[in-house]
Order: sequence, then C-alpha cells, then structure tokens
Amino acid sequence: MTSPYYIGVDIGGTKIAVSVFDEASSTITEKEAFPTNRECDPAIAVRRISEIARRWIGIRAEPPRSVGISVGGMFDVQSGCTGRMTHLPLWDNFPIVSKIRDSIQVPVYAENDANACALAEWQYGAGKGCQHLVFLTFGTGLGGGLILNGQLYHGACGLSGEVGAVRVSDDGPPVRGKPGCLEGFASGAGIAMYARSLLAGRENPTLPSEPTAKQIAEAAMAGDAFSIGVLEECGRQLGCGLAMLIDVLNPEAIVLGSIFARCESLLRPAMESAIAQEAMPETARVCKIVAAELGESLGDVAAATVAKLGAYSEPTRDTAIH
Repeated sequence: MTSPYYIGVDIGGTKIAVSVFDEASSTITEKEAFPTNRECDPAIAVRRISEIARRWIGIRAEPPRSVGISVGGMFDVQSGCTGRMTHLPLWDNFPIVSKIRDSIQVPVYAENDANACALAEWQYGAGKGCQHLVFLTFGTGLGGGLILNGQLYHGACGLSGEVGAVRVSDDGPPVRGKPGCLEGFASGAGIAMYARSLLAGRENPTLPSEPTAKQIAEAAMAGDAFSIGVLEECGRQLGCGLAMLIDVLNPEAIVLGSIFARCESLLRPAMESAIAQEAMPETARVCKIVAAELGESLGDVAAATVAKLGAYSEPTRDTAIH
C-alpha cells in the first residue's frame, strides 16, 4: 500500500510548479515547473498542469487525496476564482479551482500565496506549534497570512493580511500608489524604488543608476555605506509595521520570508530597535520575529499544505479552506 499523497500547484508570475507531497515523510518527492509571463493563457496552463498531474497519478495505485493551489495574486475563496493578478493579467477572474477539479477529477482547494505560506510555516516551519502566527511574504511585494486561534483567518471579503497597504511613514516609495506604505520599504520593489529616489542626481560607484533590491543587498554586504543606510531605514520602517501587528494581534511569532531570510543581518538591528520603541513591552516580549524555515521549498510545501488541510478539514468541499 502506497503512502497517501497530495499534488501541489504553485502559481507565480515567472513560473508554475507542480509537485507531489508524500504524507508519510512530509517531503516533496516529485516536481516539474514551466515558465509563465504576462501573456500566459490560463486555459493552456491548466492543460499543462493537468497533464503533469495525470502522468504522476497514472504510475500510482491510488489518486491523490486532493490538489492544493497557491495563487500568486488575489483569490476569492467563495467562488474559487482568481482576483486581480498583477503579474498574470489574463488570469483575472479565472475559475482555477473548478477547471483543475474537472480536469483531474479529485478535490481541489486553493488559497492566495501568503495564506498558503502561512499554513506551510505553521505546519512544518518556523511557526510550528503556534496558535497565533503572522506570515509576511517580503518578496517582490508584501502580502500577509494570519493564523489566529489555530485557524487561518480570511476576513470579511478574503483580504485579511494586506499589511503592505498600511501607511507607516509620511513619505516613501509610491508602491500600490500609496507613498509611505509598508510595502514601499519591506519588498523588493519598494527597496529598489527607495534607493533610486535617494540616488537621483547622485553617483554611487558601487551601484548602477537604477539598482535592484538584490544589488543593494549585495553592495551592503560588501560594506557600501549608502546601501547599508537604505536597508537600515527599511528595517526601521519594517519594525514600525511589525510593532503595530504585535500590539493589535498579540501573536506568538511573526515569520518573514524571502528577502528578510537573505538579508536578516542587515535588517534586524534597526527593526528590533523600532519594535522596542513602538510596541508595548508586554506584547513584544512574547512575540518572536523569525525568518521562514522552508527556504526554496516554501512555495511547493505551501501548495501541498493547502491540499492536506483542505482534505482533512472539509473532505466533502472542493473550493477552499475555511
């Protein structure tokens, strides 16, 4: 008898990854990915996803318990449709759950990527054992997932956790068309925009005129004072945003992904200083701020966790986790 397994589908702006998650070992045992771009046709992508999944199903004695989808954009848990997909505009309002369910003929569950990653870090990563957890993507953008009282929290219209939209400063990179929002300091796009605004009319021998967040981080690690200053300010603003979350939600842990995991030593000192200044000592004391543990496998495990928890919590429902 083979171990129960799940199929995960991680939908992003540059690639879609399809993987097999083995329940007994809690590991990804198979994975196949293909590239996406702004012209990606969702119908063609679903056909490719289904072909990969059916190939794996065909060599196993049993079908997967379910399929889980991590959507790199807005997702409506009630309809099973994607919402606004910034990096995949042809996917707006696409019925992704029903399309994959009808093609593969197994239960399908889906969440936006921040919620999916929150579930994965809660079950298998840095938030394991927590009842109250905040996960922040800290990648190209800044999305958030909330585990409150041991349950994923969606909010009234499924948009809980949009921490990136919160204004933390009077001015800053106009990410989301909102100067001073947290995403303008705690995201790859925001860090790059902030540095470029400071570089306007100035020369820096270490950086190009329009540096990326990666180039800024590399320069800071090499000792460039300008880049160190950029990341210190970003860390400070991140700390101000986290202090608000700490006081409002009183979580046990805040898990930060992607850029924070790679640049923790550059961001943490200013972040912790801001938290100490802004948050109540009682709430700050019980909240640990940690980097995501699942690393490069986070997206795959996130999609699989959506499948697993969906199957366990609502075995007769094939739209989303509630």
